[in-house]
This record gives sequence, structure tokens and C-alpha cells, in this order.
Amino acid sequence: MTREAGLWNVANILTMVRVLLVPVFVGCLLTGGTAWRLVALATFCVASLTDVLDGRLARSRGLVTDFGKIADPVADKALTGAALICLSALGELPWWVTGVIMFREVGVTALRFWVIRRGVIAASRGGKAKTLLQVIAICLYVLPGTLSPPGILRELFMAAAVVVTVVTGVEYVLQAMRLRRSEPAAGR
Repeated sequence: MTREAGLWNVANILTMVRVLLVPVFVGCLLTGGTAWRLVALATFCVASLTDVLDGRLARSRGLVTDFGKIADPVADKALTGAALICLSALGELPWWVTGVIMFREVGVTALRFWVIRRGVIAASRGGKAKTLLQVIAICLYVLPGTLSPPGILRELFMAAAVVVTVVTGVEYVLQAMRLRRSEPAAGR
């Protein structure tokens, strides 16, 4: 006999920790200076690690909840979005990059809610690669200038993140359309 996972489980707590780390990250990043940038980087890395852990724990321990299905992608978008918006506001990342990535992220989240009654759009390998590229690129941009690799390296990672973000966004749109069409019309 299986039992339903409770709301307060380790996976959901990790998701909430990620949400709580967003304002900490933003505050540290916007404070400026080498030390605060390093604290911001560490905070972003810890928050990103919770994203990896919460999903694995939820699946491996049967802790998947409706709350987690909704809160996890929202927490992801909050962290990534806050990082991109702050970097653009600081003049370190072009606004169009932030706009393209945020448009895709919000769009895919909306698609997931649009088809939630028909099925789940699970993260694909491309989606996981997109997340990894975004995290690496953001980390390279958050690094203090004195420790940052050549600008071309971080720009290449961000360019790769943007390309994979757009391509996987199109894939998710196609998957959502298939899910919507596969559902028989009501009342037939």
C-alpha cells in the first residue's frame, strides 16, 4: 500500500529553501564588491544545488506532491529570473538575453499549467542541458571581475544557453500541442 507524500517533506523544504535564497542572492549581488559577489555566487550555487536534490529526492523516495509540481518550476524561474534581471540591471548582460530566456521560461511554465489535466510535460534532456548551461553562464557572470574568465568564455556559455533555451522551448510547445490534441473532446 502506498501513501501520499505529505506537504512538509524534504523535497518540498528544499524547494522552499531555494525560494528563500532568491532575495539573499539578489541582495548580495546588488550590494557589489568582490566579497559580496562571492557570497552571491555561493548563494546561487547552493540554491541551484537544491534544484537538483529536490527532484531526485521526490522521485526516489516517493515524495512527489501537487505542491512540489507547482512550486519547483516557480522556484527555478524565480532564481534564474532574479539573476538575469539583476545582471541586466547592473549593465553586465544585455536585456534582450534576459527577455528571450524569461519569455521562454514563463511560456513553458504556462504551457505546463495549460496541459496539466492531460499530462505532465517532464523535463527533457534538452531541458536539463538548458538548465545546466544557464547555471554555468550565470555563475560566470556573477563571478567578480577580478576572478572572471575572459569575457568571450562567459558570452559563449550564455549564447549556448540562449540557443538551447529557444530550441527546447519550441520542443515543449510541440509536446504541449500533442498532449492537448490527444485528449478526446468532452461529451463524446
